[in-house]
Amino acid sequence: MAAPGRPNQRSRTRKDLLRAASRLMAAGRSPALEEVAAEAMVSRATAYRHFPGVEALLTEAALDLAMPDGEGFFEGDGSSEPLERLLRADAAVADMVRSNEAAMRAMLIRSLQQRPGGGPARRNRHTPLIAAALAPGRGGFAPWVHDRLVKALGLVIGTESMVAFKDVLPDEEADAIRRWMIRALVEAARKA
Repeated sequence: MAAPGRPNQRSRTRKDLLRAASRLMAAGRSPALEEVAAEAMVSRATAYRHFPGVEALLTEAALDLAMPDGEGFFEGDGSSEPLERLLRADAAVADMVRSNEAAMRAMLIRSLQQRPGGGPARRNRHTPLIAAALAPGRGGFAPWVHDRLVKALGLVIGTESMVAFKDVLPDEEADAIRRWMIRALVEAARKA
């Protein structure tokens, strides 16, 4: 677990470790934590402060690669309707979570064990996707409304909510309810 203080540096180091692991895995390797640390140009001790072991790092790196990217997902997309874009992003995240459910649950368990009562222990992958979905219509919301909408949607579109939905509802019903929630949040934001 990373030490307190310097949250931006910790976040950058964590991202560097995930990117390094992703590069090594893309090259067909199953690297040791020491190899990932060297690739990220950090010490082995630093790598262990961010991840309890290589398995946790490689699992999260694989999920990092699987998550739709906020920049690339809407590339070449001419639509400007935030709701339409959000629904597409939600469907992509749902597909990714379903395809990687066991690894997602393992990552959630590890993060809960690492951070009892603490703040986020993982990289926030879904907020950039939500922000990219809203980008063309951002001017239609007051800045505080946009900020609140992104955060509210983050509670609906993401790993934790998808796992919670899966635990209590069939996939089709969960999808319909999430879409309803997304529509309700966008409608409320437009009226604010």
